[in-house]
Amino acid sequence: MLIKKTKNSDETENNVTDESIFNDRRRIIKGLGFAGMGSLLASSQQAHALSLFGSSDEDSLFKTRELSFSKPEKYQIEEPLTPELKATRYNNFYEFGLGKDDPFENSQSFSTDPWKLVIDGAVENPITLDYDDLYSLFDIEERIYRLRCVEAWSMVIPWVGFSLNKLIAKAKPLSKAKYVSFRTVFSPKQMPGQKSRYVGGGIDYPYREGLRLDEAMHPLSFMAVGVYGKTLPPQNGAPIRLVMPWKYGFKSIKSIVRIELTEDEPKTTWSMLAPNEYGFYANVNPKVSHPRWSQAKERRITSGGLLNRSRIDTQMFNGYDEVASLYSGMDLSKYY
Repeated sequence: MLIKKTKNSDETENNVTDESIFNDRRRIIKGLGFAGMGSLLASSQQAHALSLFGSSDEDSLFKTRELSFSKPEKYQIEEPLTPELKATRYNNFYEFGLGKDDPFENSQSFSTDPWKLVIDGAVENPITLDYDDLYSLFDIEERIYRLRCVEAWSMVIPWVGFSLNKLIAKAKPLSKAKYVSFRTVFSPKQMPGQKSRYVGGGIDYPYREGLRLDEAMHPLSFMAVGVYGKTLPPQNGAPIRLVMPWKYGFKSIKSIVRIELTEDEPKTTWSMLAPNEYGFYANVNPKVSHPRWSQAKERRITSGGLLNRSRIDTQMFNGYDEVASLYSGMDLSKYY
């Protein structure tokens, strides 16, 4: 191990879109003036449903390995899991492309070892973790969490990793620390979306996310190094990603290389790109619609067909009521 000091719920189901949200959400990207985006998105969307169930050359796939972990009972929820094939082939990861199947198709040669994760900023003990540390520094465990995408689809996924609060505590936050900023790896040679405004959606990379410190320290906040019992594949955020089960999926930043504690609220990628649509908090809230679609219901991706139209009611905080006290007294339609 290497540790270096360095520092409106009233809306009807008919108003809830499904696959159309995939295109609708990206209308803002088209609005930024990127020529050719429409045809790119169309071709990607047509392809993703087919490739999800297609066969691949196993020799060309990113190699994962089995992990050893505990299974705390309180995190083994009794809900059907999303099949691994769907959870690993239906992804949003714009660094590898805008289509749902692009992350899988474009990431299999992604290199994750060596890797460095820096934790610094307003801390007493800045640290740098290497690749092996990610799996050995803390005891790892499996947590089955619901994942709710802002696009109104959801999954149930068994993540493997450790509590974010353990990592932050090891860095010893200073009293002035109020927020936690996250940054993904910047690797244009390996991530086509980072070198092309057409493939990557015009985002100013590297991708950034942030939390209040009390959110980050909540026991549910999780750093995943694996999924379905194995190390993470790149399309799911290898080698380490954040999982915030009560927030929309875009908050769960992937392939993290830096965690910085700050005094001020950090800028985040989607709130910079479309502040009227994607706020800093991004808590799952069925009573607050996205400007262009309802959040009252969601399409759960299960063992049925990918394009199934079954709907379930969205729960406040995605059903994780234990986090409600973090937002006591806040107007969650204002702080969305």
